[in-house]
Amino acid sequence: MKKVLFMAIAFLALSPGAFAQEIKLKIPASSTGQRIEQDFGLGIISVTYYRPNTKGRKIFGGMEPYGAVWRTGANNATVIKLTDTIQVEGHTLAPGAYALFTIPGVDEWTIIFNKKAAQWGAYAYDEKDDLFRFKVKPFKLAGKVETLTLQFADVTQEKCKFQILWENTGVSFNLTNNPDDRIMANILEAMKGEKKPYYMSAIWCYNHNRNLEQALGWMQEAEKANPAADNMKYWLARLQLKTGNKEAAIATAKAGLKLAEDSRDAEYARLNKEVLQDAGVM
Repeated sequence: MKKVLFMAIAFLALSPGAFAQEIKLKIPASSTGQRIEQDFGLGIISVTYYRPNTKGRKIFGGMEPYGAVWRTGANNATVIKLTDTIQVEGHTLAPGAYALFTIPGVDEWTIIFNKKAAQWGAYAYDEKDDLFRFKVKPFKLAGKVETLTLQFADVTQEKCKFQILWENTGVSFNLTNNPDDRIMANILEAMKGEKKPYYMSAIWCYNHNRNLEQALGWMQEAEKANPAADNMKYWLARLQLKTGNKEAAIATAKAGLKLAEDSRDAEYARLNKEVLQDAGVM
């Protein structure tokens, strides 16, 4: 009886169910994963990749040979996902998910956007799936970067740089978009509604030098609804000054400064003073 019981226990230990429990064991990848996101224009760019370390090894021209297609990371191929259309060094990239491959070189790198996002490494990479390629010049980093780093730099609403940094080498390429016409169309459509976005629309127009006289009228409407708001006074003064009404801008900024000082709002006290300085008063 004891022998039968022992064999039953041994059978259970080797059964598929027991094995399934064993393979559920979670072990961190030796190259850590990272997911980064960047708001860009009207959309979001997200990047998923694995980050190997140098661990004292020579990377480019060593572990990652020159002239060979690289997954631009470890494990899975690096994936870039877009929610809106952008331009990558002049190439149009529509919303979707793409694999980012690179071919490192001593004096030149090839950057590859490939439409097959779900890939393990570059083992199944097929050039026929490339959307486009372009070449960039690498640059030497001031200090060593131990862990592979992908990042966005010098970001504005219309442009930014995408950078690959590892060991002593950096690579950078340009992303651009031009959402201004669509944003202006969205603003004009929103103005047809019951709740009109006067304030934010006027600020956007000011910052992008679009429809300034119309933006001035929108900010005047916003200020009428909130006459005791120092921020409204500031932006109204800015638009008055930009559209050439210096006298009105000075009066509005002075009123905004008093409101800010009375409410101990240091930020808008400073900003309204800046308008007065720009108008040559302070």
